[in-house]
Amino acid sequence: MSKRILITGAAGFLGSHLCDRFLKEGYNVVGMDNLLTGNIKNIEHLFPIKEFEFFHHDVTKFVHVAGKIDYILHFASPASPIDYLKMPIQTLKVGAMGTHHLLGLAKAKGARILIASTSEIYGDPLVHPQTEEYWGNVNTVGPRGVYDEAKRYMESITMAYHTFHQLETRIIRIFNTYGPKMRLDDGRALPTFMSQALRGEDLTMFGDGSQTRSFCYVDDLVEGIYRLLLSDYSSPVNIGNPQEITLMQFAEEVLALTGSKSKIVFKPLPQDDPKQRQPDITKARNILGWEPKIDRHEGLKRTLEYFKLHI
Repeated sequence: MSKRILITGAAGFLGSHLCDRFLKEGYNVVGMDNLLTGNIKNIEHLFPIKEFEFFHHDVTKFVHVAGKIDYILHFASPASPIDYLKMPIQTLKVGAMGTHHLLGLAKAKGARILIASTSEIYGDPLVHPQTEEYWGNVNTVGPRGVYDEAKRYMESITMAYHTFHQLETRIIRIFNTYGPKMRLDDGRALPTFMSQALRGEDLTMFGDGSQTRSFCYVDDLVEGIYRLLLSDYSSPVNIGNPQEITLMQFAEEVLALTGSKSKIVFKPLPQDDPKQRQPDITKARNILGWEPKIDRHEGLKRTLEYFKLHI
């Protein structure tokens, strides 16, 4: 009998890719999204598939799904600064109340749950690269605190359910990810640079461009999520690409790839914006046998084709 999985945030960038992957693996997939930042177009191709169901629901309210549930992937949350600065209360609620409701559902169904945490729990890191043992450098009352602390609480309550209720839990810490189905206006570096380059607009660089990021293509990330869910490891695991690049280098790569003549213009660095971001993926390699396979040049080419269709 096919396994049944609930994926929250199903109409979002990552959630929609996860729906595709688990359907391909033979699962019955229940997608759930309140469409606050998700886009129904990301999953409308799945509606004719009988193994797919969709519920338009906000997980900050009580969550009920009839029938058996074997697995839950909790990916519901605003995930870009432009979103969580605009919706700070909703961001905190989905990390706290939403996670609590889904842990309760997992307990009631006897399901294994994987929650999507983030490299942002490390804040503006004082340790480089970031290992899972690093506790972070986070400003709790700064503008980014609503997202960072929501995810830190999410990890804490998940581990509490694991230790107190013996619930099967998995925690992934996601580093910068990109690929098709990203929102063109979500405010992060890649969609911003690529959209601006394709429109012939100046590229907006916050700070001097020396801050670093490590970009992982979405297919690689989904493979890491799949392996972690089916593993027997309950502590947090970093999933990301350890190839570090400055944002200035990244902007120049986007300009070269698009053939754009756009200039780079500089604006002040936002408060608490991390200066460095690079995952230590030793655990992912050793425990999951996972590491990224798709290099950035190939991943950017695939992403560019998507953006060209939607600009």
